[in-house]
Amino acid sequence: MADTIPAQNTARWQEAWVGWLETERRFSAPTLDAYQRDFEIYLSFLAAHNAALVPPDRAIFRQFLAEQQQQHSRATIARRISSLRSFFRFGSKRNLFEIDDISWMKAPKQPHQIPKTIDSLNMEQLLNAVFRRPVADWQKDRDFAVLMLLYGVGLRISEALSLTAADMPLGDWITITGKGSKDRDVPVLAVVAEAVNKAAASCPFQPEGGSALFRSSRGAPLNARAVQRLVEQLRVSLDLPAHITPHALRHAFATELLGNGGDLRAIQQLLGHESLSTTQRYTHVNTAKLAALHEDIHPRARTK
Repeated sequence: MADTIPAQNTARWQEAWVGWLETERRFSAPTLDAYQRDFEIYLSFLAAHNAALVPPDRAIFRQFLAEQQQQHSRATIARRISSLRSFFRFGSKRNLFEIDDISWMKAPKQPHQIPKTIDSLNMEQLLNAVFRRPVADWQKDRDFAVLMLLYGVGLRISEALSLTAADMPLGDWITITGKGSKDRDVPVLAVVAEAVNKAAASCPFQPEGGSALFRSSRGAPLNARAVQRLVEQLRVSLDLPAHITPHALRHAFATELLGNGGDLRAIQQLLGHESLSTTQRYTHVNTAKLAALHEDIHPRARTK
């Protein structure tokens, strides 16, 4: 039978860890929620298997990993393991408990994936379809503005929805607080600024100061799930590929810039990527297009 750890110890350790993630690592609220949820899932698994939290058991961890692989995507599992490693590293460094090396606590390797993007024709169809939806005109203006921020400025959903009434009227530049609470200044195309300012003017709720700019039909701040549902509905109505999601609009922004001679480090700064290697994934998109073009037009490619 596994050693018993008092429940109050686990709760105390978890509280200290979450506080550190929030104040020192400056994790966003959604990331904090995800990490806490991951930890609770692991605790439930341990309880079901009568296993101790500390020290972590390699065999139990492998069982946990096997169960997760049957139920979740690689990305979810990778984040879940990252959450657990963060907790154990924190506890060890703060002398909350003693553990040996946890280098064996690894998520399965993820295959190298080329970001899926949207071509300009499909993007045009998507944007035009916004105005054919059976909703109020102000909602059409709002939805168009949000999509333009993703595609025209390269913002994440959370970044686009973080705009407030104080940011209006939108000008040539805007300061965005991205992952890790890091600020970056990004240029705004005139057509994007026009769309956002129009949405702000037509919104019947007229938020003020630091309150959220984009609002739901009931006046609450618009959430990310609503934007995801919007793109899903538009995609289905147009019979577009399943990979077209709000994040794919951000990919399209990056590949468009890169394909037109944009500097990789400049694109890194615009996207708010901490690592250049993350931005470099977009070079593979262009390489793939180049290979397809070569295959299509080179006379030797058609010989049998």
